[in-house]
Amino acid sequence: MIISTTFDVHGRSVTQHLGLVRGNVVRSRFIGRDLVAGLRMIVGGEIHEYTKLLAESREQALDRMIQHAQSVGADAVIGVRFETTDAGQGQATEVLAYGTAVKLT
Repeated sequence: MIISTTFDVHGRSVTQHLGLVRGNVVRSRFIGRDLVAGLRMIVGGEIHEYTKLLAESREQALDRMIQHAQSVGADAVIGVRFETTDAGQGQATEVLAYGTAVKLT
């Protein structure tokens, strides 16, 4: 599956647009991570626990978007974007990956 943030694929032509595909995941924070992260916020610097959590969430959302694209018969997903939203009064985070599924020649 070809994934592109642009709206074309170099050397290939889009022959059919199959529509929007998406994948999302909602993750809550783990209390152990929150305690360590809280200490890091006091001291300053990168909060590695949240960086890892969001990276894992993005990968899972991307995998789900690819599965959705495969289910509609796509060769590629173009115009791929990510969005992140707080959910559950800041107790969870949603990560959404979306783009346009297409057929290529």
